[in-house]
Amino acid sequence: MATTIRLEPSVGGVSASVLELRAELAEGMREIASFDVAQCDVSVSEGRNAIWAIIRRAGSGGLAVRAAPCPGGARRLRRVRRAPGDALRLEVDSAIGRQTICFRDATAELPTLRIRTELTPAAPLLVPFLPRDLYPIGTNDDPLRAEGRVEAAQRGLNSGLIYFHLDAPAFGSVLYFQNLTALNDYFRATRTTPDGAVGGEWPEIGYLPPTPPQSGTPPVDPLPAGRTITLSDAVLILHENAAGDEQDQALRFLQMSGAAYRLTDRPATEFRDWVARADRTLKDLDTAPEATIRHYGHLYVHPYTAAEYPDVMVQMSLIASIRDYAAWTGTPIDLAARLAAGLVKFHDTGLGTMRRYLPNVGKDKDKDAVDSWYLYHPLLNLGRLALDGDVRARHFFLGSLDYAIKAARHFRYAWPIQFKVTDFDIIVAARNDDGLGQTDVGGLYAYVMLQAYELTSEERFLHEARAAIDAARDMRFELNYQANLTAWGASACMRLWRITNESYYLRQSYVYLASFFHNCAIWESEIAHARHYSNFLGATCLHDAPYMAIYECFDSFAAFERYLKDSGPDLDPAARMLICEYCKYALHRAWFYYPDAIPAEILAQENRNGHIDRKLSFPLEDLYHDGQPAGQVGQEIYGAGAAFVFATRSFHSVDGAPFRLFCDHFLLESERHGACALSAQLAGGDRCEAALSVVRLPRRKLPKIRLSLGDGSTVRPKHITPDRIDYAVPANARVTINWASADIKDDR
Repeated sequence: MATTIRLEPSVGGVSASVLELRAELAEGMREIASFDVAQCDVSVSEGRNAIWAIIRRAGSGGLAVRAAPCPGGARRLRRVRRAPGDALRLEVDSAIGRQTICFRDATAELPTLRIRTELTPAAPLLVPFLPRDLYPIGTNDDPLRAEGRVEAAQRGLNSGLIYFHLDAPAFGSVLYFQNLTALNDYFRATRTTPDGAVGGEWPEIGYLPPTPPQSGTPPVDPLPAGRTITLSDAVLILHENAAGDEQDQALRFLQMSGAAYRLTDRPATEFRDWVARADRTLKDLDTAPEATIRHYGHLYVHPYTAAEYPDVMVQMSLIASIRDYAAWTGTPIDLAARLAAGLVKFHDTGLGTMRRYLPNVGKDKDKDAVDSWYLYHPLLNLGRLALDGDVRARHFFLGSLDYAIKAARHFRYAWPIQFKVTDFDIIVAARNDDGLGQTDVGGLYAYVMLQAYELTSEERFLHEARAAIDAARDMRFELNYQANLTAWGASACMRLWRITNESYYLRQSYVYLASFFHNCAIWESEIAHARHYSNFLGATCLHDAPYMAIYECFDSFAAFERYLKDSGPDLDPAARMLICEYCKYALHRAWFYYPDAIPAEILAQENRNGHIDRKLSFPLEDLYHDGQPAGQVGQEIYGAGAAFVFATRSFHSVDGAPFRLFCDHFLLESERHGACALSAQLAGGDRCEAALSVVRLPRRKLPKIRLSLGDGSTVRPKHITPDRIDYAVPANARVTINWASADIKDDR
C-alpha cells in the first residue's frame, strides 16, 4: 500500500541530486523564460548542470522538473522559433551535444505541461547514468519540506507514469506520464528497456532513463553521434485538489490519464477479419487431434496444444464463446453441445460445486486444489448460458451457488491464491510478501451473485454482491490481481449501481477501472521482436506479470462490453473513452497472438506447455513489451474463444443487405429506417476516432453506399476494395448508412 511520506533532512537518506537541487533553489537559478499554466507559474531556469522547469502554485509549493541534463553546464543557450502550440522552445549546447527542449502547455481538460527533449550527441555517447527528473518542492522551494503520497507508479513495462499528490504545501495532484513510444530509438541504441523506469523515492521521483546495470563493466552501446534521439517526452497533468478517498483518487487518476492519453502517440489500427478467424478456429477445434481428448465417453478440450489436463474453466470458456458465435450466425454448432455434455463429470454432487479437474486427473496434479478465480469464472459462463435459457447450465449454476457463498464467507471475501475445495485449507496464501491474495476475485464473485439475483430474484444474492464489493474497500491501486477479474469487478459495480441506484457503486467501479488501466501499457514498443506486433494499451495479465495474455485480453473486452451496456450518461467521459480505446486496440492487437500472424523466427523454441503449430488457428498465450520470444508459455487452446468473442461484438449483420458492418467500437443502439437504411450510435469518447467498414458477404456484390453523420455531412471512404469499404468516423458519432437496393450475385 502507498504510505504518506514525511522526509526531513535527518530522517532517511537523500541523493546528491536532491541536495544539489536544494542548494541551487536556495541560491537562485538564472531564469531564462517564464509562462503560465492555468494557475501555476512556470520558470524555465539554468542550473549548474541542467535546464530546469520550476512549476509553482502561489503559496502552495510546486515541482522541479529537470528538462535537460547539461553535464559541465550549458555552453550556449538560445531561444528558437516556436512551432504552433509551443509555449517555449530552447536550443542548448553542452559537452554531450546539442539539445532541443520544447515546452507546450494546454488547459483544454486539465492544466498540462509537456516537455520534450531531443539530443544530438557530439560524439558516440555512452550513458552509464542519468538521474531522475521530477522533485516535489515544499515551503521555501525546499524539496525536503514537501509532504505527499504516491498513489501509483509504473509497474514493469506498463505505462511510464507516477500519480501522486503534494499535500503540504497543498499543491494538489499530479500525474507524470512519460511517452515511452517516443523513446524507442534510445532503448534500441542503448539495448535497454524501461522496466519500472518511472517511480523513485520521495522526493526524487519521475523518469530514470534506463542504463546498463551498474557493475565493473561499463556500457558499450552508445547513442550515435550526429543522430537526434528523444531523451524524454514528459507530460505533467495538474489538478489543484489533493484530498479525497480512494474513489476520488481513482476518478481523478482516470480523468488525468484521459488527458495524458489524448497527447500520446497512438498507432494506426488495421481491419481484422475476426469472422474468418473464428471459422478457422472452429474447424481446428473440431478436427485437430491436438485440441481435444475423450474421457468417460465425452469430449474435452486440452488447455494447450496436446498438453495439460482438461479443466472446467477451459471447457466453459469455449462452450460460452462458441454459443455466442452460434447465436450470431443463427446456426447451431454441434461442437458446443458435445463439449457441454461432458460438464456432468466436473460436477461434484457431494460438495455441490464444479470441480476444476475431472475425477481421473493425473497424479501429478492435486485434484482438490483450485485457484480462487477458477472456482467462480466457470460459474460466470454458466450464469450467462442460464440467463439465455440453457436448462443444463441453469442446473449446474444454481447447484453450485451455496458452495460458492460458503467459500466466500469462509475467506471473509478476501480469497487466497489457491486452496483445497474439500476443506478450504490454504495452499498458497499470497502473491508475494505483501500478504495479498487474489484481491479482485471479489468483483468476479459479485458479478456471479448478480447473475443469480437476475435469475432468481432472491435478495440473498444481492446482499452477497454488496458484501464482496464492500470488502475490497481501501485497496486503492493494489486491487488488481488479474486483469480480466478486475474488469468483471468494474462491471459488477456498474450493475450494482443500476440495481440499487447508490452512487457509491458507480464510483467504486472507477476504483476497479483505475487499477486496470494502471496495469496497461499506453505506449507502443519497438524493442527487439516487439517491432513485429502491437502492444499498445495491452494489459499485463497479472499485476506483476512480464507479458500480455490473450485470455485476459478478450475476457476483459467482454466485461467492458457489459460495463458500457449498463452505463449511461452519468459515466465519466474519461472512463468511457479509456474503456472504448482499450477495446478498439484489443481488436487490433489480439491478432498478433496467432502464430501465423507473426514471423516464425520470433516464436519461442521451447514452450512451457505443449508446442506451437503455426497451421492451427489457436493463439499464443504470451506476448512481451520488451520483445522476448513469443509463446514461451505455449499455444493457448483455452484462449481460442477470443476469435468468437471479437467476431460477435465487432461484426454486425444487416437483415436483407449484401454486407455486414464492422466497427471497432461498440454500438449503443441501432435502428432501421427502411429496407436500405439504418442508423447507429457509437459508444466511444469525444475527439477519438472509430473505424467502420462495410464488408461484402460471400457471393454478393457491394452496393453503392452513403455514410453520413448526425449533422447530415457525408463521410468519404478511406479505402475501397471489391470486398470492403473502410471509413473513419468520430468515435461517439451517430452514423446513418444508405445503400442501393439491388443485390447482384457475385461468384467470388
